[in-house]
Amino acid sequence: MNQPTPAIVAQDAVRRLPRLALLLLCLAYVVPGFVGRDPWKSADITAFGYMAEIARGASSWLQPQLLGQAPEFDALLPYWLGAWAMRMSPSWISLDFAARVPFVLLLALTLLATWYSVYNLARSPKAQPVAFAFGGEANPTDYARAIADGGLLALIACLGLAQLSHETTPSLAQVGFTSLAFYAMAALPYRLGAPVVSLFAGLVGLALSGAPSMAALFGIGGILATLLDRTVQGSGHGRTSRLALIAAGMLVSAAFATALDLWRWRNVEMLFIAEWRTMGRLLLWFTWPAWPLAAWTLLRWRRQLTSHHVALPLWFVGVSVATTLLTPSSDRSLLLGLPAMAALAAFALPTLSRSVAALIDWFTLLFFSGWAVVIWVVWISLQTGIPAKPAANVARLLPGVEPGFSGWAFGTALAATIAWGWLVYWRTGRHRSVIWKSLVLPASGAALCWLLLTTLMLSVLNYARSYVPVVYKTVQLMQPAGCVEVHGLNRAQLAALRYHGNLELRPAGLTPSCPWLIADDDALQSLAITTDMRLWALRASIRRPADANDNVLLYHRMAPQ
Repeated sequence: MNQPTPAIVAQDAVRRLPRLALLLLCLAYVVPGFVGRDPWKSADITAFGYMAEIARGASSWLQPQLLGQAPEFDALLPYWLGAWAMRMSPSWISLDFAARVPFVLLLALTLLATWYSVYNLARSPKAQPVAFAFGGEANPTDYARAIADGGLLALIACLGLAQLSHETTPSLAQVGFTSLAFYAMAALPYRLGAPVVSLFAGLVGLALSGAPSMAALFGIGGILATLLDRTVQGSGHGRTSRLALIAAGMLVSAAFATALDLWRWRNVEMLFIAEWRTMGRLLLWFTWPAWPLAAWTLLRWRRQLTSHHVALPLWFVGVSVATTLLTPSSDRSLLLGLPAMAALAAFALPTLSRSVAALIDWFTLLFFSGWAVVIWVVWISLQTGIPAKPAANVARLLPGVEPGFSGWAFGTALAATIAWGWLVYWRTGRHRSVIWKSLVLPASGAALCWLLLTTLMLSVLNYARSYVPVVYKTVQLMQPAGCVEVHGLNRAQLAALRYHGNLELRPAGLTPSCPWLIADDDALQSLAITTDMRLWALRASIRRPADANDNVLLYHRMAPQ
């Protein structure tokens, strides 16, 4: 017999995940990675460089520049947020940490908006579980909460979210505002108020964060999903009013993008077979473990593809994947689809068999436990020299690294590892089943490994990912340090020299205006054309420890003969 919905869920299976446990999991995922580090290479330090230029008054708010170079992302709002935070922060807070505070809130907003998006989608009539003949089926509100818990866990579990969501870049702002717009379109059938504010804030924020075309496409998806699904009946909010609100949000976001000249045509790239394979691998690992569950949702809910709870997230995912395949910034485009993919993954939970759920548990247990053991072994080797090989490998890859010991980092990592052990014991125990159980271990495992990396291995990770070693060595060789001419340096190198070295940077020319010149190792041919090299003597070649191909050359102006 064909059921009206593939979800067959009893009331006993929709118990709420304890709120304190969910909050602690979110904190363990959000906070590490923002605290105790320098800006990282390369998008992180580049975006921070533009924020710092605006904050110190060296660049226009409407046209951010770094030594005459415009940002790679045609965005404004992310740079404004960082600059405002730096200007408002007290003097005892470092500028780079102050710039991260709004982005901490954006990541928290992403998680919160995703939960409420899934909650409202799960309230759709066609998303409801089958009604039992003698009662006992899941209560609609409890069912929606349980599905929302699963959606949030699926988002945290996505491997590609970890690093990019902890950088102060327009990408994090884009995913934050995307999740806000996604929530608004999911919740509009049931209430106005917060969804309307979220709709305009999400679409306008997305446009001001450098993605006005994505805002328009997501708005079109909201309109199509509303037109396709005639079953969603809200609290007196008809389809016409919802369509008008979404259209108005699109028009307002387009108006802001036009007024601030944020529309840019991106060349569509025709991918060769090798690149398609690379993109395929990216899709597989970046969205793991949400993508197999999302695919299972499309299979099991195939008769409801036009329903609101499937059509809306499917459009968001489709737009993000298409953009990923056709534009250069592939991983950052795919990032925008993760909240919607997590929503699709959540609707697979009430349709999974026990054997599939057990397979997910055992794979996750082995995968994340293995990586946690590796991180602990490497850290112990760095601290004690036993075993010797991991420490030797780190020293070979990162010459000059000095791993330190932090009591709070060790205590936090130890507590998280103990919590993981207890969670594994709980998950493998015999107790009543709830539909979100299959995603507890993936989300907790992803949070555990990210927390271990950003606590135990933070000093090593920071040394490998930041420009601090290069800048400090450069400044030590420049005495006195101050005015420096530069040539061929990328935005990240310029921002690092400006912030970490507190140097006055000027473009190199035929007539020297500074006693020092810093050039990229790969720009020697163009340097000889624009600069009279007879006036300069090579002082040193400085390599970034983690990359043998990332070298800068330091020249000193020779005294006139």
